[in-house]
Amino acid sequence: MLVRISLLLTALAAQLTAWAQPSPVLNAADIKLQLRKLDTLGSVLYMAAHPDDENTRLLGYLAKEKLYRTGYLSLTRGDGGQNLVGNEQGELLGLIRTQELLAARRIDGAEQFFTRAQDFGFSKNPQETFTIWDREKILADAVWVIRQFQPDVIICRFPADSRAGHGHHTGSAMLAAEAFTAAADPKRFPEQLKYVKPWQAKRLLWNTFNFGGNNTTAPDQYKIDVGAFNVLLGRGYGEIAAESRSQHKSQGFGVAASRGSSLEYFTTIQGDAPKQSLMDGVNTSWERVPGGGKAIGEMVDKVIASYQVEDPAASVPALLAIRKAITALPDSYWKTQKLKETEQLVLACAGLWMEAYSTTAETVPGQPLQASVQLINNSHVPVRLQSIQLQDKDTTLNKQLEFDQFVSIPQMITVPANTALSQPYWLAAPHPLGMYMIADQQLVGRPENIPALQAAIHLEIDGQAFTVQRPLQYKHTDPVKGEVYEPLVIAPPVLANLNNQVFIFTEPQAQPVTVKLKAMADGTTGTVQLQVPGGFKASPEQQSFTLNHKGDETEVLFNLVPVQMNGNSSRVDTFNVAATVNGHVYTQSLQTIHYDHIPPITLFPPAAARVVSLRLKHNGNKLGYIAGAGDLVAASLQQVGYEVTLLDEKDIMGGRLQQYDAIIAGVRAYNTNERLKYWQPRLMEYVKNGGTLLVQYNTVGPLVTSQLGPYPFSLSRGDRVTDENAKVTWLQPNDEVMHYPNEITQQDFDGWVQERGLYFTVNAASEYRRLFAMNDKGEQPLDGSTLVANYGKGRYVYTSLAFFRELPAGVPGAYRLFVNLISAKK
Repeated sequence: MLVRISLLLTALAAQLTAWAQPSPVLNAADIKLQLRKLDTLGSVLYMAAHPDDENTRLLGYLAKEKLYRTGYLSLTRGDGGQNLVGNEQGELLGLIRTQELLAARRIDGAEQFFTRAQDFGFSKNPQETFTIWDREKILADAVWVIRQFQPDVIICRFPADSRAGHGHHTGSAMLAAEAFTAAADPKRFPEQLKYVKPWQAKRLLWNTFNFGGNNTTAPDQYKIDVGAFNVLLGRGYGEIAAESRSQHKSQGFGVAASRGSSLEYFTTIQGDAPKQSLMDGVNTSWERVPGGGKAIGEMVDKVIASYQVEDPAASVPALLAIRKAITALPDSYWKTQKLKETEQLVLACAGLWMEAYSTTAETVPGQPLQASVQLINNSHVPVRLQSIQLQDKDTTLNKQLEFDQFVSIPQMITVPANTALSQPYWLAAPHPLGMYMIADQQLVGRPENIPALQAAIHLEIDGQAFTVQRPLQYKHTDPVKGEVYEPLVIAPPVLANLNNQVFIFTEPQAQPVTVKLKAMADGTTGTVQLQVPGGFKASPEQQSFTLNHKGDETEVLFNLVPVQMNGNSSRVDTFNVAATVNGHVYTQSLQTIHYDHIPPITLFPPAAARVVSLRLKHNGNKLGYIAGAGDLVAASLQQVGYEVTLLDEKDIMGGRLQQYDAIIAGVRAYNTNERLKYWQPRLMEYVKNGGTLLVQYNTVGPLVTSQLGPYPFSLSRGDRVTDENAKVTWLQPNDEVMHYPNEITQQDFDGWVQERGLYFTVNAASEYRRLFAMNDKGEQPLDGSTLVANYGKGRYVYTSLAFFRELPAGVPGAYRLFVNLISAKK
């Protein structure tokens, strides 16, 4: 009989918490693979800068073919990139890409780690990178991960020079070389040594590459054929790699599977060069464990030889004997790792399925919570449930788990008052550009928070005591998706959400501010107020609210008015919402991110918004917007009084365009919207008849049409200005765009965020007017950021300036310039 078998997460389960799924289930072939892994004592750490930098085929091969403990250390969470699945940017995009990386690791079998570095966008060289990253702190994080993970071999994706193509890439290789040495030096970061020990890896290699027209491989380099087919998995590593890489959906990195031979090349950076194996000079057998490792290895060999695919439970007695022998070993890294693996195999072979769940999606510290622990023993292995501990409640059961008998044990607990909110630990404190602030050393490297509420299930299996940890999850049944598991959210008792994140004041007139209050617990009563900066006044000053039941919502309305506006100068401030309940002040809002390919993400950013005072004129009111890859430009334009309509097939092909004062194409619209190749003639006709069309940046490929404008121009592959403070030179100082309806000055380029622009145009026809020149330090000026052309009676604009970042950030000058670009005199 084939038995259903379950397995706790592989090593470092606390770091790779499973999302939205019950106890992970393995089949009998998977167990055999894990038994072979139990017999292998070697580890490899791969190191690069971003999500998507990792070589998923190599990771899968190392983890599931060579059976090494394999990890990927990404310095950043990809916060600075673009988003092809939605409009999240910055930290929110980093949350999405973190989960995409974890989804990839669940497929290729590696583990995931991070440093505190924040991806601040494209960087042209490591000198620029390390002016924003705190090099010493990121190095400390890399050393911490190495000392914890203890890799025998470290592999970096990029070289420590310009061939890496990105300052973050080059920086990751430089840090890998530094960390290789520093991790072994007890004088470097000695504060870590109360938790970990110095560690010297055997070698540091560079995994050379051949892509993007850059071939860094050579026939004399050490190479591995990673194109193997794994009969237990029924797939080759090219297939596993494609599925893993295709999890990077926010970057549009879906790829086709490859099959057959595939070589990976390596150059030695530090340590002695490998000749026969990556692990040359490393004993990957149990003999590397002193005090009895050789004998345990022989026991493992016997378990593998006698393993019965149709009866995994038959291996439990031998695995229990191995567990007992490992427990008797002196403390060491491999004792800890292999004890975990052995315990997981015992549970898997015994067919034990266990989970803990709550009946509600959210809970509040100090409040009661109905939970349940469920178990089933799918084998005849004798298992006794001794007790369950859920927070401070300990339930003694002493119950035999009979074969195939489902057990559900309700648990009513009180959530401890000091339970931390479900806020990603790296976002818990304000941080400067480029660096997250992490106070707790033992959180460094983790991809996610440690679950706030966990059930400890105490078992006795054939006389041996086991403790199994299960995170408390929310389980419910969706009429379409069926049984759904989601992370349990720990929330404050009241949340305040604003209807806008940026309020633009172009005149000294009051604007309504709607605050939506939501109760996360019964009987939530209190007051709410706006904490406004000097120069602004909110009325009323305070309002009362009463929310009787959890989930109840109400809206309160304030009027926010600038007391004074200073001439033509601009000003950017922030106001906050503060709700007081039972003497405690709560300032959190609720932010949720939902996509089908990742678990729901919940966080509680400050309930705050930017207030921007600026003098702004515009001569039109109705705008049409063509959605691209996702941005907040349309919402930002509504803030300054425009009526914005999202255009569809009927609007564009039905001849309804002339009603709009201007039409705007969202970022990467010509990369992502197939219909634009059919809409383009209608858009050009709209311009010819007197309309204004502004197209925001696209990338070289794939484009749905090569004719983006009325006259030819091309897109560069990488021309960009990454210094948001780079000097901007006027090339057409007398152009109408520079003067109407707003007088554009150098001050309008102050306060920009992350970058000036990206993927500038090149080879533009003479009909285009190039408005600006700008460059990063030490580079030649680029004049392709913004093109303007008269076509027929109308105006066409193509801009690579990063308005999609600047407008949501409330940059005053960006609003003034953007409005000028779409405001032609009638």
